Amino acid sequence: MWALKTKRAAKAAARILRAAAVLPLLLAVTLPAAADPGLVLPWPDAEAESRSGGEDVTFASQSPFALTNVGNGDGQAPETEGRGRLYLPPGASAAVPVPAVVILHGASGVQSVRELTYARQFAARGVAALVVDVFGARRDRATGFINRLLEITEAMFLADAYAGLQYLAGRPEIDAERIALIGFSYGGMVSIYAAFAQVAERYAPEGLRFAAHVAFYAPCIAEFEDSRATGAPLLMLYGGRDAIVDPQRCARVAAQIENGGGSVETVVYPEAVHQWDGRFSSEREIGRNLAGCRFVVDRDGTVRDKGLWLPMSSVFLRKVILGLCADSEGYLIGRNDAVRARSNRALGRFLEQALLGRGS
Repeated sequence: MWALKTKRAAKAAARILRAAAVLPLLLAVTLPAAADPGLVLPWPDAEAESRSGGEDVTFASQSPFALTNVGNGDGQAPETEGRGRLYLPPGASAAVPVPAVVILHGASGVQSVRELTYARQFAARGVAALVVDVFGARRDRATGFINRLLEITEAMFLADAYAGLQYLAGRPEIDAERIALIGFSYGGMVSIYAAFAQVAERYAPEGLRFAAHVAFYAPCIAEFEDSRATGAPLLMLYGGRDAIVDPQRCARVAAQIENGGGSVETVVYPEAVHQWDGRFSSEREIGRNLAGCRFVVDRDGTVRDKGLWLPMSSVFLRKVILGLCADSEGYLIGRNDAVRARSNRALGRFLEQALLGRGS
């Protein structure tokens, strides 16, 4: 017993030393006088971002259509070459490993003004960022907007997220115990799913886990029968005028995770619509609204429509289920720079605590 406690104490001490080692990288960044010298992201600066160039990378992943296909061999989860763009902070090395984030895009794919901008900002703050391109890795399956949502599923997003985690954990410049998952809209929904132990155990049975989860304006359309959480904290951010987000259902999902042993922080911006950090400067209506969809994830991983009890196990059934539950009226999106600045601060404070152990 004494030896076990000694090992745990040594591991904790090593984590503290790694966190201390990364602080010079964070403090070396030139900051505005009023800025906090931590992970609160600065406003996008084209000149500063140009110094944080990324590189295209690939990693081994898979393409299971459903959660139940994970781990059942190549017939149900074909091998796939995952794709992403990696941004490393200056000075990151095996001697000074840095924390990292895996970034998942939404249904519109990777956007320069959103995923790539956040990644550059993180690198400038001393945090590595891997922007995963789930759609780009599966162009052989689908290319159009609707077909991508039918053919490229949440299970495939999760596969790339965990493959990205494994890829980063294998790099000597990255601290494997301090990697967070951040998702936007569709990707945010996936980030919430990854906070459930049932999901993590399927994709990473060896025990590799995300240190934190962040969900930007994610639809809360699925609840889990198995509410066990990984224990990593979750930050949910959404707008009060976002028609695709149902606050009551998000509260139920948060309660599930908390009852399962996790912690959830929810931040609501009353004036914001969907995608307040996107490319459209004025509000406009787009797409079909999924807020009316209600799914349950069984303990065996089967995803079912709550009303029809149909399993989402094929493209045909997925098309039927989504066609019946989605509202044709769509929802509003629109950039709001004031909200973006506030969400930057909320995100930074959350990750400072989760990845650097700062704050309370």
